[in-house]
Amino acid sequence: MHLIYFNSQDWESWGLGRKPLIPDGMPILIDEDLVFEEGGVRRPTAVANLWLRELPVSGAPAQKTWKSYAQAVRSWLEFLADRQVDPFGDRNELRAALSAFSEYRFAGPLEARWDRGTWDQNVNTVTRFYKWACDEGHCSVMPFTFVMVRRLGESGFQVVQRNTATMRRAKPHVTVKYLEADFWQIFLRALAGLRPDGEPDGFRGRHLGRNSSMGSLVKSSGLRAQEFTHLLVYELPRVPARRSDVPLRFPLAAEITKGKKPRETWASYDALVDIWQYIELDRAVTVSNRPYVPDPALGMPLMVTEPDWEGGRVNGRRVSWRKLTLKERLRLVTPDGAPAIVAVQSDGTPFVDWATVFRRTSERVRRDFEPRFPTVTPHVIRHTFAMATLELLVRGHYQRAAELISGVGEDAALALYLTKADPMLVLRDLLGHSSVSTTEIYIQRLDVHRIYRSLYREVGATSGLAVAEALAEFEEGDEAW
Repeated sequence: MHLIYFNSQDWESWGLGRKPLIPDGMPILIDEDLVFEEGGVRRPTAVANLWLRELPVSGAPAQKTWKSYAQAVRSWLEFLADRQVDPFGDRNELRAALSAFSEYRFAGPLEARWDRGTWDQNVNTVTRFYKWACDEGHCSVMPFTFVMVRRLGESGFQVVQRNTATMRRAKPHVTVKYLEADFWQIFLRALAGLRPDGEPDGFRGRHLGRNSSMGSLVKSSGLRAQEFTHLLVYELPRVPARRSDVPLRFPLAAEITKGKKPRETWASYDALVDIWQYIELDRAVTVSNRPYVPDPALGMPLMVTEPDWEGGRVNGRRVSWRKLTLKERLRLVTPDGAPAIVAVQSDGTPFVDWATVFRRTSERVRRDFEPRFPTVTPHVIRHTFAMATLELLVRGHYQRAAELISGVGEDAALALYLTKADPMLVLRDLLGHSSVSTTEIYIQRLDVHRIYRSLYREVGATSGLAVAEALAEFEEGDEAW
């Protein structure tokens, strides 16, 4: 079975009356014999293609999602075809095939094995496909069984369906990974080619300034890999003339965010200084006298003139940066002949493989300095931002509230904002979560009890507040813990 991706380039030569309605980048499944129907009945691959075509208007607008969904359905249909099982046939036969598929993916050949997360993701995708096929009349049975379970949501306990084919795993708050402050400092210094004590470690890697400044920016803002990889130089907040202890606003375009939801996060003054220093020094040297020509697979170059923070002229037409897709961002060529993407590699082309940089740095730290050091991924750094920010928010929120009661202190910028908004809601917006329930995963990994207790002791010592009763409550709670 083949998986291709539609491209409408040169469609005028196809002899059609109009441009095809299939979106560019749409996955298409094709059987080996190139046949889409038999006896007037669509083959399963043709039915899957109909489902894929509807993804942009059924809650999956991103091409990356289309690709992962197509690969999941393809793996299932290929397995059934190899065993001559009709994907829309007898349910008992499908159930038996599902059991065999599970054994194949967990105990089969090494190259075919999946971990639990991959299995669950693929099973849920195939389930979504079957539900659509049943609703549309393409089949009447599916191989999955569902049970009703109670889950805690924003409005209390809710009864929801659970697919019994998915694996039962630990609660999300148990598996969230992040770096404590000391481990983060080790990692950041390693990105810059330094030892844990800040001295040079003899590492001869290139682009140390790029790697450390981007790591600092991600830790400061909580950007996802897709977001910071495709970030344009023009979209970075400018460093203010005077140092600011208050985080600076950092708007993100919908085209680079997960689910294409525009949001606004923040970044620290120091992180922005680091990334702009990289752009104006290291990056400038790398791209000098290296005219950038985008990979032909991405499309023709998009020449930028008259750029500013909001947009610029792209091939002569005024365009807003927030409307550019991921591929279009990689095709942008600045007036200086350089990529518009922030990070570049040695040949002056955009750099996109951040997962490898972070993994290799983790391996080097583990080998040379700290055997317990975990493997850091872009999302681990995002989790680290979430945990550090949540502690900052909780501390700032309650400390400011206590100071207002005692009539001392006058920090009207961030602290006043923190007293007006719940820390969990602020963090939800910074991370781009749809629900505060998702954000609450992080608070379960934070020792809020410790924060509150130490905070009130500090505030009580400086403001004269009567906190004995509160401290007694904490001590009583310690016994219960």
